[in-house]
Amino acid sequence: MATSLCKANWFLKLFAWRYIPLIGFCSPKIIQMNEKTVEITMPHTWRTKNHLGSIYFGALAIGADLAGAFSVFSKAKDRGVNANFAFKDVNGQFLKRPEGTVHFTSHDGDIIDQMIDESLATGERINKPVSVVVTCPSKHGDEPMATFTLTLSIKAKAKGKKTAP
Repeated sequence: MATSLCKANWFLKLFAWRYIPLIGFCSPKIIQMNEKTVEITMPHTWRTKNHLGSIYFGALAIGADLAGAFSVFSKAKDRGVNANFAFKDVNGQFLKRPEGTVHFTSHDGDIIDQMIDESLATGERINKPVSVVVTCPSKHGDEPMATFTLTLSIKAKAKGKKTAP
């Protein structure tokens, strides 16, 4: 992906401000992004904590959403494609209380590439699961705190191409 981390984080802030302010409220930051992997951090602050002092379920869902889908934005932009996407469902396993800054990592960039290619070729909406692992490196290293499987739904078309109603 040609997008630099600085540009990606700027786009994330702009997107959050314009469309989903709740994302911005949680202060996520992209720290790694390449063809295969997206890694996003979210701080452990009063904005993201629950009454038990761990990252709140809603904040975990926001981070999983971003890690599972931010590649779609970047890949579509790099390829000159309009890609409309949403999540059809989510399955979360909460394994341990994350009581520090959390990292959301998805290594499913190849799946997203295949989905965009298939949607462009068929003109259909493509649905496939993507995985996100949540860690809390400051407290537990690489041990998963939670795992998410989200069914990503993508419909892509070349820019400027009109589709029948």
